[in-house]
Amino acid sequence: MAKTRQPQKRVLESFTIKGPDGVIKPGDTVLMMAPDSSKKPYVARVEEIEATGPQASQVKFKVRWYYRPEESIGGRRPFHGSKEVFLSDHYDSQSADTIEGKCYVHTFRDYTKLRSVSAEDFFCRFEYKSATGSFVPDRIAVFCKCEMPYNPDNLMIQCEDCSDWFHPSCVEITIKEAKKLEHFYCKSCIAENGKDLQKSNGATVQSEEKVQSKRRRR
Repeated sequence: MAKTRQPQKRVLESFTIKGPDGVIKPGDTVLMMAPDSSKKPYVARVEEIEATGPQASQVKFKVRWYYRPEESIGGRRPFHGSKEVFLSDHYDSQSADTIEGKCYVHTFRDYTKLRSVSAEDFFCRFEYKSATGSFVPDRIAVFCKCEMPYNPDNLMIQCEDCSDWFHPSCVEITIKEAKKLEHFYCKSCIAENGKDLQKSNGATVQSEEKVQSKRRRR
């Protein structure tokens, strides 16, 4: 009985798709078409590119999926940024036809330093175990009276005395008022040291690079 001939596979160093910056290599992150056109494209990291068939005409991408917070077992929480994704342990093989284009998944620190955020920019600060819904790391720094991790989409203000960071709503001021503060002292520091809240023109903006606060662990 003749043996069935297995299709030959060839690992590719790169693959070119249409559009600017169309050369994709292992290690790159890409946007992949969702089966439902009403949904956002999926985000994945390319692990390997493989060609099979006559003249290596069939190209498959081995990928590792990033999950959006709403795709995780626990769902989206208030501290999750709008561009946040989790690197999962879910691997898959996808046709090259499903790739929409390149995207860029930054570290959390690098993301907070971006001058502007494009539709292709994301950030990742957790790995996600899809079977159990657990995260690595399972604890990160928390801030403010509400003891929540930092969401880079939200404005925070820093107390000049204790150096802790606060959401405007948690210290009973509006975002508009917070943006006009040149100096800010939290209620605890005012009570301890008799300092007054001083208002003047100028904005106080939170960034991960500036965070030097007394960090609690969550």
